[in-house]
Amino acid sequence: MVCVQCGSQTRVVNSRWQKRANQVWRRRQCQDCGAVFTSEESAAYGASWAVKSPSGALKPFSRDKLLLSLHRSLQHRKTALEDAGGLADTVIGRLSGAVTDGTIESRAIISASQVALNRFDKSASVHYAAFH
Repeated sequence: MVCVQCGSQTRVVNSRWQKRANQVWRRRQCQDCGAVFTSEESAAYGASWAVKSPSGALKPFSRDKLLLSLHRSLQHRKTALEDAGGLADTVIGRLSGAVTDGTIESRAIISASQVALNRFDKSASVHYAAFH
C-alpha cells in the first residue's frame, strides 16, 4: 500500500483481526516520510460469492443489498443505519460457513438474517419475515 501523504511504499507496523466487522485493521508507516496511518481491509464478497435464487439464477453477493433489506426492517429505530451495518457484518460472518464452491443459497441469507434480527429486535424480525 502507498502512503496517503507522499505516495511512497509503506510497511505494516501492527495488524489485528476484527471479528465483528469481518476485516483486518492495520497500522502502517511510510518508509520515506514516516507518516503513520490506519487501514481497514475486508474481503470483496461480491467478487467471490454468488447467490443462487430459488429459480437457479446466480447473482453476485451484494453487502449493500443485504444492508438495505435489514435497514428497511429497522426503520423504526433511531440508529437504524448503524444497527443495519452491524447486523450485516454479523450475517456475513455467519454465512461464510454456508458457502459451497463460492455459491450460497438465497434462503441461507434470509435465514441467517432472520436469526440475527430475531435476537436483536423482535419487531424488525417480524417485518423482515413479512417481506422475505
